[in-house]
Amino acid sequence: RHRKITRFGLASEIPARFIEKNVSLRGRVQTITETGLEVEHIPIYIPILSPLLAKGGGRVYPLAVRLAGVELTPEGRVWLEQHLSPAQTVWLKLVSREEETLHCLVSVSRGSLRSLCLNEEVLRLGLARTVPVSGLHPQSHLYLRLHQRLLKAEVKAERKGRGMWKEDSLWERTSQAVWDNSLVRLIRRIFKWT
Repeated sequence: RHRKITRFGLASEIPARFIEKNVSLRGRVQTITETGLEVEHIPIYIPILSPLLAKGGGRVYPLAVRLAGVELTPEGRVWLEQHLSPAQTVWLKLVSREEETLHCLVSVSRGSLRSLCLNEEVLRLGLARTVPVSGLHPQSHLYLRLHQRLLKAEVKAERKGRGMWKEDSLWERTSQAVWDNSLVRLIRRIFKWT
C-alpha cells in the first residue's frame, strides 16, 4: 500500500486511486518546461515514521507536470518563469496521468488561507488557451466541471481584452490602415526616388 508519506519519483509510481480521487500532492518547482513544469514531490513528513519508511539512497527525479486543460503560449511560459521561483512549493491536484506526465491543477499559496490556481490565472491573463483535458472522458462529471471552470477564466480574459485577446486601439488600427493604403505606398515610393 502506498501512503502519502511515500516520495514519488515517477508519475507511474503514483497509485491509480490517487488520480481517481484527485488527491493533492505537494511539490517543489525544479524548472519550467515548454509544456509545463518539472516538480519534485515532497511527501508528508511524520517525525518518527518518515525516516524509517524512506527509500535509501535513491535518486529523486522531478515529475513532469502539465497544467490540466491549458495550452500555454510563449508569454505564458515567461509569466510562469517570473512568478514561480525555483524551489517554490506548489500543490498538485491530480487530474489524470498520460505515460510519465501528470495533468494537474497547480496551485500556489497566497497567504495563510488563500491559494492561486495557476491553470485559471494564465487563462484569466490571456496567456493560454483552454484545450480538452487529456486522460478524462469528455462526458465525465469532473471533465465537465473542470472545463467549465477553465472556460469561464478564458472568457473573462477575452471580454477584458487581455493577453492574446488584446485588440489594437482605434488609433493603431486607423494608422495601420492608412500606412497599408496603396495610394500612401505609392507616395512613399515617389519620395524615396527623389
